[in-house]
Amino acid sequence: MAENEIAVYEPIDKEKIKAKIFDIRAYKVIMDSDIAVYFDVETKALNRAMKRNIKRFPDNFCFQLTREEYREILRCQSGTLELEQGKYSKYLPFVYTEQGVAMLTSVLHTDRAIEASIQIMEAFVEMSHYIRQNKQLLPYDELKALELKHYQLSDKVQNIEDNMITRAELSDLMKLFDSGIKSEEILILNGEPFKADEAFQKIYKKAKKNIIMVDDYLGVKALRHLVQAKAGVDITIISDNKGYSPLRLSEYTDFQTEYPGMPIKFIMTQNKVHDRFIILDYGTKSMKIYLCGSSSKDSGNKITVIVGLEKTDIYKDMINDLLKNSALTLR
Repeated sequence: MAENEIAVYEPIDKEKIKAKIFDIRAYKVIMDSDIAVYFDVETKALNRAMKRNIKRFPDNFCFQLTREEYREILRCQSGTLELEQGKYSKYLPFVYTEQGVAMLTSVLHTDRAIEASIQIMEAFVEMSHYIRQNKQLLPYDELKALELKHYQLSDKVQNIEDNMITRAELSDLMKLFDSGIKSEEILILNGEPFKADEAFQKIYKKAKKNIIMVDDYLGVKALRHLVQAKAGVDITIISDNKGYSPLRLSEYTDFQTEYPGMPIKFIMTQNKVHDRFIILDYGTKSMKIYLCGSSSKDSGNKITVIVGLEKTDIYKDMINDLLKNSALTLR
């Protein structure tokens, strides 16, 4: 193309884009190979650009699918899954959220990428807008089930997945460590963000009256875990919202727009808490408290254990004092 020539590209059919957007881990995402086609680059080149700028792509922008997630997506796309060797890529693909698609344009710097990203993001927005407009057409519980159907795994399926870990995936030391985990303890291994997401969501599902999360480091991922809470459960987050990328008011506003039935009360820890806790049904006889080895927004990045505490009464005064702290203001 000549230096002063203006590139003109055919418009992308946004309805076709929408067909390639799917829900996984409580995010709407699009596959790296589909973005590459729209951006007119090779998939490897697209992901190389992402990896060279990895700090710009946190988990809520981009993540790699597990084998099980990829197989499920293939089932949804084709109706049946071709299991024979060579029928699907041996490399697990990356998927990008709306924010991830936008960030890709800043690292690829091509006119085609910029133009295509705008149309892809418009498709994301239109899909979210359609869901919000039609919420009244479905009962609340059915809507949540549809939006998050990939998390509705039966115990039988989960047991199968748990037993699929091979010796090559764990050292002997980790096997010994894992063997001592009790039923009220959850081990999350390094590089298992999907298992981490599911662990937190399973805990929040148990709440009947209220949820109190004590964690000084917040993010959108932490909010999306709470989506699994039952309707009518009161949610309080106690946090000083620290870190290099704290939860922003705009992110919380977007979350409220997407999930209007989930108001959250924010209270400061006032630098009084080091550990992370999840308290379910505070003030009732069935109160449960979990001690978390990492912030939920970072879970799956490193080895983490979530422990259910047996003696909950000794924590009542601590919780009561924290609830009296000043309100946290997001910025």
